[in-house]
Amino acid sequence: MTLIKSISGIRGTIGGRPGEALTPMDVVSIAGAFGMWLQNSGVSKKLVIGRDARISGEMVNQLVVGALISVGIEVIDLGLATTPTVEMAVTDMNAGGGIIITASHNPKNWNALKLLNSKGEFISDQDGKDLLSLVEEQSFHYNEVDELGKYSEKEDYLDTHIQHIIDLPLVDVKLIKEADFSVAVDAVNSVGGIAIPRLLKALGVNKVKEINCKPDGHFAHNPEPLPENIVEISELVKNEKLDLGIIVDPDVDRLALVCNDGNPFGEEYTLVSVADYVLQNTKGTMVANLSSTMALKDIAKKHGVEFFESAVGEVNVVREMNKQAAVIGGEGNGGIIYPELHNGRDALVGVALFLTYLAKNKMTLAELRATYPDYKIEKQKIELDGVVDLDGILEQVRRKFIDYPNNTIDGLKIIFPEGWVHMRKSNTEQIIRIYSEAKTQEYANDLVGCIKQLIKIKN
Repeated sequence: MTLIKSISGIRGTIGGRPGEALTPMDVVSIAGAFGMWLQNSGVSKKLVIGRDARISGEMVNQLVVGALISVGIEVIDLGLATTPTVEMAVTDMNAGGGIIITASHNPKNWNALKLLNSKGEFISDQDGKDLLSLVEEQSFHYNEVDELGKYSEKEDYLDTHIQHIIDLPLVDVKLIKEADFSVAVDAVNSVGGIAIPRLLKALGVNKVKEINCKPDGHFAHNPEPLPENIVEISELVKNEKLDLGIIVDPDVDRLALVCNDGNPFGEEYTLVSVADYVLQNTKGTMVANLSSTMALKDIAKKHGVEFFESAVGEVNVVREMNKQAAVIGGEGNGGIIYPELHNGRDALVGVALFLTYLAKNKMTLAELRATYPDYKIEKQKIELDGVVDLDGILEQVRRKFIDYPNNTIDGLKIIFPEGWVHMRKSNTEQIIRIYSEAKTQEYANDLVGCIKQLIKIKN
C-alpha cells in the first residue's frame, strides 16, 4: 500500500492502514487542513470540487465534502468533472480554491486530492509546505454546529467550459463541421467519456465512434495514453478508415491522437501541432518542461519566437508561462496549456484547436505528422539501493560533460549536438529518471545507456 503526501496534495492506493495508504482518515485530514489553510489565506471560503470516474471517487468525494463543511467551507460540487473543468470553475465562480479528486493516469486502485489556489492553478511550493505543516501538526479544528459550511451541486458546468472553448477566436466550429471528420474516442471509462463526445457534438463532429466511454471507473486498459495502451483504438481507426482517434487520460488533462493510418501521432507531437497553429496566429513566447521534445524549439524558431524551458510539473510550467507572458505551453505528455482559456493542461481545448488546424490544412493526420521532425525519445529509470547522494551523482555526471551546455533547474539536462539527456531524481523514491531524445532511436538509447553506466560506476 502506498501514501504520498507532497506539496501538491495527497495520493495513494485505496485501503490499508492510516498513514500507509489513502484511507478515510488521511482524506479527511488533508481536506480539513486545506479548508483551514484556505481561510487562513484570507481568500473566499467558497471551494469547488470535482472528480473523475474512479470506483473510489464517490466515497472520497463524500469524505472531502464532510471535512470541508466541518471547517466552515462553502462547497460547490461539480460531480463528475475533468481536471480543467474544475480549474476553470474556480476562477469563474470566484472561489478561493479547488480540489480535484483524481489520480490522473494511475491505475484504478489509486486516488488523490489535487489542490488548486484561487487562480485555478496548482498550489505553490510554499503553500504546499504550509499545508503539510497543518496536516502533520493537526493544528486545525472542526467548527461547532452554527459555524458549519454549506453544500451545493452544479453538475452542468462542463457545458460552460465547452462554451468558453467554442468562443475562442482560434476555434472555428464552422470549418470543423464542414470538414466532416470521422473520429474514434477512447476515454478509458472515465469522465472523458462524457466530456469529449459532448465537446465533439458542440464542434459539429457527428461521426463519432466511442469505445471505453462508460464512466464507471473500470479502466479497460492501463490509463496512461502510451502507444502500447491504445492498440484497440488504433486498430479501429485503421480498419474503419476513420480520420483520427482521440485518447484522454482519466481526468482529461492529457491528449493523445491516432493518425488515419492507425499509427500513434505521438503524445509529444500533440503540443507541437497545437503550438504550430497557435503561433501562426498569435505572436508570443512558448514554454515547455525540460523533458519535452526539441521539436518544440523547431516550431518556436519557425515562427521567430522565444522558447523557454521549466522544471517538470504543471505548476512549474504555468509559473514560467506567467513570467514569460507565453501564449502557448505545456508538457510533452500531451498536456496543452492555452492561457487564452485558462492556466492548466486541458485536453478539451487541445481537441478544439487541433481539429481547427487540421480542417484549415486539409491534410490527413498522417500527412500533418510527416511535416514535423521525427525525433525519438527514450524514457528509463535506475533504482539505487540504500542511502545514496542523488544530488552528488548528478553533479558528478555534470562535471563529466562539462564541455556541453546544461540546465540544472530540475535535475540535470545535458545538450549534445544531436540530442539531449535529462536526469531527475524522484522526490519519493531512490530513483533517478533518465529521459533522452535524438534523431535516431539508437542514439537516444546510447545516451541513456551511457548515463546509466556512469551512475553505476559512481555508485
